[in-house]
Amino acid sequence: MDKRGFAAALSVASNSLLVAAKLLVGLLTGSVSVISEAAHSGLDLFAAVIAYFSVKICSKPADHEHPFGHGKFENLSGAVEAFLILLAAIFIIHESLDKLRNPRAVETPEWGLLVMAVSIVVNIFVSRYLFKVAKLTDSIALEADACHLSTDVWTSIGVFVGLGILKLTDWHIVDPIVAIAVALMIIRVAFSLTWKAAGPLLDQKLPDGEVREVRAVVMSNPRVVGYHKLRTRKSGPYREIDYHLIVPGDISVDEAHQIAEHIEDEIRRRYPGAHVVTHIEPDTAETVDEPGTHIRKRTPRGMRDTSQS
Repeated sequence: MDKRGFAAALSVASNSLLVAAKLLVGLLTGSVSVISEAAHSGLDLFAAVIAYFSVKICSKPADHEHPFGHGKFENLSGAVEAFLILLAAIFIIHESLDKLRNPRAVETPEWGLLVMAVSIVVNIFVSRYLFKVAKLTDSIALEADACHLSTDVWTSIGVFVGLGILKLTDWHIVDPIVAIAVALMIIRVAFSLTWKAAGPLLDQKLPDGEVREVRAVVMSNPRVVGYHKLRTRKSGPYREIDYHLIVPGDISVDEAHQIAEHIEDEIRRRYPGAHVVTHIEPDTAETVDEPGTHIRKRTPRGMRDTSQS
């Protein structure tokens, strides 16, 4: 099992234990905030299972049905996870408003304090590991899962504080109020994740910094005249880049191919797993005049880059 698979499996295991513990304590104590946390962790568990299978599917090579690979399964997973988080928030608000209208005492809040403390420690450890692996592997599914768990840390802290106040003051209204605050925080994270996961599904271009680096790599070869029709997008952890490379019209096909191969290898070195397609064109007046063309012009002092777009 690779790092992404292990991280996803660890999230499934930790969430399974926390759901069982929170649900048991919530039912025994009657705390709506603890039950809301159990519901939150339950959706985290479902999301972790989705992330686990999306990571496995994403790692499959391209096939006849999916010639561009399976990377977008991770983006789809992230969008589904964000929707599940939103459902959890709606459930928590519904239960909390019901308890505000019909107050019920919380029995033995000490158990709730204990399970929240355990949840905080476990989720800090697991979320940090998931963020680390997500950054190393550029996995949106693991990043979404890590966001779930880090949100769970803060919501658990909120519930812990609320139960602590309840124990000290016997103000039972604190329990549903804290649960509503938890739900509002969850909604904010849900919208943030939806935006991040949906971008690649809509073929949004790579971040400006990455596009600039790709441009710099293309123009780093002194034999390159320029380029145009550069298109970039992301599919799960993989980047897809295609462009038209403008080379001197008097060089051989073999030399032009070697230049393109060198550029593609350098892009893949910087972005492992990137899929790069290069279309080679000769330097002509028509190409230079086309919008979106970036060319290298000769001046009396030598070479410099200009953009006609």
